[in-house]
Amino acid sequence: MSAESHPTLPPVRLHSDAELARDALGAQLFARAVRLARWAGPETRVGVGGELAADQLPGAAAHLGLDAADENAAGYASQAWRVAVDTGLVDVTEPEEGTAADGSAEGGSGAARGEEPYGTAAPGEDLALVTGGTPGDVLDLWRAALEAVLADAAVPDLEDLVDALEAGGGIDFDRLDWNPGREADALDAVLANLYLLTASGAGGTDRSIPLPVLAASMVAPEGMAEPTDAVLEQVSDAMMRLDDQFRQLEPIGLVEFRPVDEELMAQPDGRDGSDGADGSDGSDGVDDGDISRYGMVRLTPLGLYGIRARMLEAGVEAPAVGELAGKGADALLDAVASYPEHAAQAEIEQWMAGRDLPAAVTELLAAARGDDEGGPLRRLRCQQALALAGPQAEPAVRSVLDEAELGGLARVWLAEHGVADVPPPAPEMVFWLTVDTIAAQLAADGETEELPLLMETLTAHHTGFFDQVWRVEHPSTVRVLEAMGRLHPDRRRAKEARRAAFKARSRRP
Repeated sequence: MSAESHPTLPPVRLHSDAELARDALGAQLFARAVRLARWAGPETRVGVGGELAADQLPGAAAHLGLDAADENAAGYASQAWRVAVDTGLVDVTEPEEGTAADGSAEGGSGAARGEEPYGTAAPGEDLALVTGGTPGDVLDLWRAALEAVLADAAVPDLEDLVDALEAGGGIDFDRLDWNPGREADALDAVLANLYLLTASGAGGTDRSIPLPVLAASMVAPEGMAEPTDAVLEQVSDAMMRLDDQFRQLEPIGLVEFRPVDEELMAQPDGRDGSDGADGSDGSDGVDDGDISRYGMVRLTPLGLYGIRARMLEAGVEAPAVGELAGKGADALLDAVASYPEHAAQAEIEQWMAGRDLPAAVTELLAAARGDDEGGPLRRLRCQQALALAGPQAEPAVRSVLDEAELGGLARVWLAEHGVADVPPPAPEMVFWLTVDTIAAQLAADGETEELPLLMETLTAHHTGFFDQVWRVEHPSTVRVLEAMGRLHPDRRRAKEARRAAFKARSRRP
């Protein structure tokens, strides 16, 4: 996982360790590995690399309940055995060099029969953790299994390897154009992008990503409005590589995956006659049903946990909702300032839960103070938190009515809760609050389509607003006025905003 490509990520809501451990135990490949570990015994024979002897694979497949008529049954059993060995669920004793299958010295009767040397296998100590360990122990075993599967998924199609062997008697990595480290890094980048697309979704983490969108995010140049034919070909190639990799990653429980429709691959261009292979709608319109035929992938809750754990190990800041619950309001507002609104809301709810409400509100208001550039966004998140507070918060909110930075925010809350006898704000406070509100929106979301309407609403009822607002002592006054000069929907007001911005700049030392 690259810490440079995604230094900070939106927070995700994780399931509990107990829930995740149950998911891990239910993952098909991990469950098979556990079953084979329990099956291993004195008669189990392994090769030099710890692999299960070929004549033992049918028995292993039968133990897993696999259909003997399935040509892939032996391969599934072999894969599950490798995972069991790699995770420590099975301990193997590899054959000693120069020892024949019957245990005699090389060249003896066993070797004369042409038998291969073999070692033995037995359940490993870690197998006991499956039933007797903590959820964290189970997740550690699952993560070890995940690493084994990821290593396999980074290897190119075996047919390419066989062709290379037949052509040159060995693997020519240059001819094959396969660099193991580069392939592993590429898969890490794919999973990081999938994590980012999942975490950034306003609808939460339970969302599927079209395979063309994920492929395009990896190969299409940033900012490209219309993909070229060359880029579309790269996206198509990447899609097919991802299709193969996600087929391998689904059995370990990392993803839920809908493969690329094989009928599409029968088309000469692999695109079913449409222009939607890059994830766009295409000139003739590709609806959601069509785009799903190109493959859909979703990180499972277990997969979200697993990729986040790998990111943390790589030094990537990948927060999880609830991590701030035990910290102070200052740490909360600083952190959620950069979160998407839905993620900030989830984190704030966790922080507020179980706290004494009046004390929590007092702490939040204190943390929201400050004339630094981050102040507006802290106050916006504080206002978001106060929306969760009921009548118990009124005394704490009333206590800041006379403060320049918090008085406007307090009046908004009191008015929304129908509180009587709230003193009207001074004009200076109205101007300051307007600047602070727009500065917070700019910091949170940038110049959105909704911002001009907000600007018009905040300035509509104040005659001579721009004649006064440039005098406001706020660190964001100039920036806000410049933005209003660009975005205000009333051209006359926009011109007034530009003049006010000039005056505000001129009075700065």
